[in-house]
Amino acid sequence: MSFLRVLLCRRHARLAAILAVVALTLNGCAGLFGGDPLRVSVAGIEPVEGQGMEMRFNIKLRVQNPNDSAVQFDGVSLDLELNGKPFASGVSDQSGTVPRFGETVVNVPLTVPAFTAVRQAFAFAGAVQAGAAQSGQIPYILRGKLAGGLAGTTRFVNQGTLSLPSLGPALP
Repeated sequence: MSFLRVLLCRRHARLAAILAVVALTLNGCAGLFGGDPLRVSVAGIEPVEGQGMEMRFNIKLRVQNPNDSAVQFDGVSLDLELNGKPFASGVSDQSGTVPRFGETVVNVPLTVPAFTAVRQAFAFAGAVQAGAAQSGQIPYILRGKLAGGLAGTTRFVNQGTLSLPSLGPALP
């Protein structure tokens, strides 16, 4: 009985050692694919027809690859936050390649649910009344991922502020 325990313990020890070597090897491979993060910026926004009261946009992302190897993708996912709250999301089955030291434009349809738009409008109106939105600046965070490819999913984040147009002085 104790011989069986010793044998099982040795098997577990070997299995643990093999798993450790595999994990270290995979981490080494990940380091080979690593590099600078992709640079993603919004290149354009075009309204498209939605259903009911929802708003839809086609967002064009400029994806720049500052690395020495191309990044292949097969699908895109986006989430947009305004004022720290979820605002819109979108997915696309678009596939392609961002060339080494190159760039590409990716189109993703983005949907703003009706209740989300109403909630943001009320929140902004409340901030204006409270004097908190005098600057006309709304913070945003755009999170996304390019799915697939040899190195797996590539995630990105773009953040900043949106400037609202000034309403100008009131007419008498």
